[in-house]
Amino acid sequence: MAKQSIEKQDLVDRLKPFGQEHLLDFWEELSSSQRQALAQQIEAVDLGQIDSLFRGEVDQPDWAELSRIAEPPPAVRLHEQTGTRNQAAIDRGIEALRAGKVGVMITAGGQGSRLGFELPKSLYPIGPISSASLLQIHIEKIRASAQRYGVAIPLYLMTSPATHDDTIRFLDENDRFGLSADDLFVFCQGTMPSVDIETGKLLLAEKDQLFLSPDGHGGTVAALDKSAALKHMQSRAIDQLFYLQIDNPLVPICDPLLIGHHLLAKSELTSLTVQKKHAMEKWGNFAMIDGHMHVIEYSDLPDEVAKLCDAEGKLKLWAGSLAIHVFERSLFERALQKTDMLPFHVARKKVPFIAADGSQMTPDMPNALKFERFIFDLLPAAERPLVVEYREEECFAPLKNAPGAEIDTPEYVQQMMLDQHRHWLTAAGAVVAPGVDVEISPLFAVDAEQVAERIKPGQRYDKSQYLT
Repeated sequence: MAKQSIEKQDLVDRLKPFGQEHLLDFWEELSSSQRQALAQQIEAVDLGQIDSLFRGEVDQPDWAELSRIAEPPPAVRLHEQTGTRNQAAIDRGIEALRAGKVGVMITAGGQGSRLGFELPKSLYPIGPISSASLLQIHIEKIRASAQRYGVAIPLYLMTSPATHDDTIRFLDENDRFGLSADDLFVFCQGTMPSVDIETGKLLLAEKDQLFLSPDGHGGTVAALDKSAALKHMQSRAIDQLFYLQIDNPLVPICDPLLIGHHLLAKSELTSLTVQKKHAMEKWGNFAMIDGHMHVIEYSDLPDEVAKLCDAEGKLKLWAGSLAIHVFERSLFERALQKTDMLPFHVARKKVPFIAADGSQMTPDMPNALKFERFIFDLLPAAERPLVVEYREEECFAPLKNAPGAEIDTPEYVQQMMLDQHRHWLTAAGAVVAPGVDVEISPLFAVDAEQVAERIKPGQRYDKSQYLT
């Protein structure tokens, strides 16, 4: 008992300067293991940092004002390029892939709760015919690219505390979908506590647990270092990382065209983009401000700035952010040396919590501040940043919403996949009967070029099927 008393006093001494002693209000009700768990969580929190974030002592840019001086980003607009220049990029990308210099990084920290799916979103069976999961599709794209270029391509898969165990179990049950053990590095991102919006007091999810949420995809940098994933990259001489988020099955993983333009430009961070269909589209906006690349969130962009047009009547800020990038590994290494490269963003959220009387509260209005980092905040520090424009149907169909929403539902994503695969087949000279759906496994072909290599012109598809 004496040891427990000393332990509590140590925690009180740690919490008191920041007015957070309430975290121990239920200490006497907790078991020894619960006390230990709570103590470990408290000790892991940088209380000074949380206090500064709540007090607004961490700079938050005035994006509304900065957007008024923003200019379009340096871009490769593929429809404006000559075939010669694009072929040079493809050749350079293939060279890097064959040399084993490219790895893939996927963030998979989200749950499927918005989809009515109780497991991590990465496990969602999105294949329109195959029911293949998002994770299976991405891994098979990596395997297919590795086979195509005769090289091993490692996958660095970032989970969150909420998705980690289920993801590991799923991979084990499916033998990593054929990916070798050394080519799969799974690591978990960090967390940040939430605070009361009025008082700055840390919130309890249970009497023995802080309310913790993932620290954002910007937490990738710290997690790469803490997990030793960065050392793994260094040992494998991986210089470029093809980065994506798990929810988008159309990502052209390891596309040599994108990698090649990145390398030819000697860019530290190249981003895939598409042209916005209209000014108010809810995408982040790539923009140059004072010579540095930024992403301005649509919620931070004033309507009148979003609607600005150039001399040709086209949107000035036209380039939407899709969370698909090619990073130089050296940029991550530099970010670890300069902690201010990835600032925290503050969001107002509804967070359930334990009240002072021990009751569980479920607010119906935002009651808390959450803190997270965004990976695109590396852009301003990147040397020679670049965006490369693709067509949306080639690269972007994220799974975000439950059936019934206007866009980004399972049905929407599946139709985008089927449309892409039908286009590949017909472009190769195949005949797909009306009403027939054909899904193409990445192990059969990852793009139109491979489809053309593997089918005969005039080949007919009269019934729905899965090509693998």
